[in-house]
Amino acid sequence: MGNLVQQRFAALVIFLAFALALLAGCSGDELPQAAPQKAQTAQEKPAAHAPAQAPSPPATAQPAVRTVQGTVTSVADGDTVHVRLDGRDERVRLIGVNCPEISHSDLGIQEQPYGREAKAYTERCLSGRKVWLELDAQERDKYGRLLAYVWMEPPASASEDEVRAHMFNARLLLDGYAQVMTVAPNVKYADLFVKFQREAREAGRGLWGAAPAPSPGGEALYVGNARTKKFHRPDCRWAEEISPANRVEFRSREEAIRQGYEPCKVCNL
Repeated sequence: MGNLVQQRFAALVIFLAFALALLAGCSGDELPQAAPQKAQTAQEKPAAHAPAQAPSPPATAQPAVRTVQGTVTSVADGDTVHVRLDGRDERVRLIGVNCPEISHSDLGIQEQPYGREAKAYTERCLSGRKVWLELDAQERDKYGRLLAYVWMEPPASASEDEVRAHMFNARLLLDGYAQVMTVAPNVKYADLFVKFQREAREAGRGLWGAAPAPSPGGEALYVGNARTKKFHRPDCRWAEEISPANRVEFRSREEAIRQGYEPCKVCNL
């Protein structure tokens, strides 16, 4: 009987041990965990495709030179004309040039050498002609005159070749009927105008080839510029620039000052 109890107890112990072992094995087997979903970063998000932009329309080509068309009705002098413009008459002063004066008794202006020739040249080239006016920074002068570059053909690019061939302001200089007169702020073609004047002077064209009347009593000691009201020694470089139309000769320094001329600071009078 005792042996039977012992055998049953031993069997129970073995069964319990086996059961415990089985339970321990099962508790160690973990269920597979779902991998945590990785947060989608901004970098990993599919790039948003920007809507395709419609191509910009091509810029409208702007004219190289803005002009207004008119017709020359009369000529006042070499550098001033009347133009019929949009149904009204405009007195137009050519920019950048100065022709010798013709007589204007009502204004107290005396005629200068080559003044009539300059007016005749302008009449011959422009009277009754269709022209294209180009304005600069300042539209009018203190006398109310319209300030303009006068084109005889509509300009395309205002290149030097085109200015030479078709701008009347330039033709006055190139053919020797005017001198450069630059008045700021209207200076668009100032450098070209100086170049054109130099060419005319070196070639002796127009007023640059006109010999001044000899002064009474022999060779002049001083030379004045009637436009600038300054006087110089004959060998001063500025004296050489004076056109015959504006050249005034003096026998003495006192005579020049008495007539309202100022001494040149370059030749140290």
